[in-house]
Amino acid sequence: MIYRTYYLSPLGRMLLAADDMGLAGVWFEGQKYFGEFPGHMDFSFEENENHILKDALRWLDIYFSGQKPDFLPKLHLIGTDFQREVWDILLEIPYGQTVTYGEIARKIADKRGLKTMSAQAVGGAVGHNRVSVIVPCHRVIGSDGSLTGYAGGIERKIRLLDIEQPDFIRTIPNFNQIPLSALLVISSDNCHPFSSVFICQKQNRQKRNCLRCKKRDPDSI
Repeated sequence: MIYRTYYLSPLGRMLLAADDMGLAGVWFEGQKYFGEFPGHMDFSFEENENHILKDALRWLDIYFSGQKPDFLPKLHLIGTDFQREVWDILLEIPYGQTVTYGEIARKIADKRGLKTMSAQAVGGAVGHNRVSVIVPCHRVIGSDGSLTGYAGGIERKIRLLDIEQPDFIRTIPNFNQIPLSALLVISSDNCHPFSSVFICQKQNRQKRNCLRCKKRDPDSI
């Protein structure tokens, strides 16, 4: 049985899925590989929250409030041995920091006693990460510091990095190529427009707070 629920993040609605072994998926609606469970297409789904999903919802609520979560939900990462090896390295990237695909490739090569490892192969594994945000594939950047593909969209990648590193956007080489919509959000002079939105399943209520100043949105319930 796979349990699933939804989370309304400031970057769009997210689908969360878990089984009794751990959290298996967190996707932004509309992203690549949305809801993908390789080899598990015959599994039944239940619209419910087990204790693992509740932990994941709490983790996301803390993260989108602009704070670093001090725990990790139990994970069940479904993929090839190589993919899981890459995803384990993603989990080691500290909050607010970035690494390159090449650095991950070299780390795997050293671990395996190889001279080289394909950064492109690493990129493929990073792109197939099914636990967005919690397994932080958004912290992987190009060798020149530029932003590259993200299954949830480059704009979301920018905004996630800005949550962890305020003004990060101004440090990247291809600053002028960043979508205008992302620039407008991040450079706003008003109270930071990101809001942590969590739907309480029992009370069907919304709680919404500014990520930067923590001021409560008067329009939220």
